[in-house]
Amino acid sequence: MSTTILTGPRLLIDGRWCDGAVTIRDGRIHAVLDAPPREGSGATVERLDGGLLTAGLVDLQVNGSAGVDLAHADRAGWRRVAEHQARHGVTAFVPTFVTAPLQRLAAAVGATVDAALDLRDRRAAQVLGAHLEGPFLSPSKPGAHPVDLLRMPEPAAVDALLAGGTPLIITIAPELDGAADAIDRLLAAGVHVSIGHSMATAEQTAAAADRGVRLVTHLFNAQRAFGHREPGLPGRALVDERLVCGLIADRVHVADDALRLAFAAAAGRIALVSDAVAAAGMAPGPFRLGPIEAVAVADGPPRLPDGTLAGSALHLDEAVRNVVALGVDPAVAIEAASAVPAAALGDDERGRLAGGRRADLVWWGDDLQVRAVWIGGERIE
Repeated sequence: MSTTILTGPRLLIDGRWCDGAVTIRDGRIHAVLDAPPREGSGATVERLDGGLLTAGLVDLQVNGSAGVDLAHADRAGWRRVAEHQARHGVTAFVPTFVTAPLQRLAAAVGATVDAALDLRDRRAAQVLGAHLEGPFLSPSKPGAHPVDLLRMPEPAAVDALLAGGTPLIITIAPELDGAADAIDRLLAAGVHVSIGHSMATAEQTAAAADRGVRLVTHLFNAQRAFGHREPGLPGRALVDERLVCGLIADRVHVADDALRLAFAAAAGRIALVSDAVAAAGMAPGPFRLGPIEAVAVADGPPRLPDGTLAGSALHLDEAVRNVVALGVDPAVAIEAASAVPAAALGDDERGRLAGGRRADLVWWGDDLQVRAVWIGGERIE
């Protein structure tokens, strides 16, 4: 059994920068050393030229990229998205599907399972499970979701979504009629329930957390606005230690001061997400987002014809650089895109440099540009 030792960069270990090395064996981190290895160890030593070595990034919200909308992707399309994401440091991601007819969403869960199996042994970002961002959303906060396809979370609708398998995440507005029972049912089925596209008050948000909800979908966006007398969903999410908040840090979806506020209030509970759509990595022009027609523009996020934001063209490594540029500590920023989302899913295989975990790694330059990626111990330039 061959062993590879990576040495040279600083290592991000549990929020601290350390000198040392990482040994990889059989696709896993065999050990994290506190000093460079001695010569003659019998392992292959790969000396990296400075920079930073961290766990791979985990994106909880990817609708597509590289011209591919995952709601309509074939095998080649899934592979293209996964390979594109890997080049940006993402070693695992959660395919996300916007509101569509129930049968189509259930089919997307099955398609995600098939894609995960197909990608399992490829040098590409790995698929963790489906995120259904709808249809149980507030018609007052639909964002780019088609309002005519939104619906209440009745038991039959929940059954229909689970018919294609168990989604990893479902976003729901907890103030809807029937939402409490639906949350209980989904959590019991093993789904991670996330609050989003919602007019929930702070009290309603806390009540959802009391039931076991632990995630918030793209903090601030498509939510009741924060107020000093009614903090709403965003205000409660920032102070509730039980909630991990997804955050789109393209500096358009959320203003710079609000990004700073989120990290100041809830560092360690902020999970950077891309909310990437097919337009990510592509030239301006029309594209599909589930059942929606949207347009990628040259100077900002994609939009619907009426100007509504329609996902982003962001990549997760760019999100890290964006928040670091605003003063967030690089260790905190990188963990917001790795350790925090992995832990939020209960994933003890990813997100940290530690013995026994998957050898999913990112080598960054000092400028936080991705220099190389390892997935299951296999290097990708």
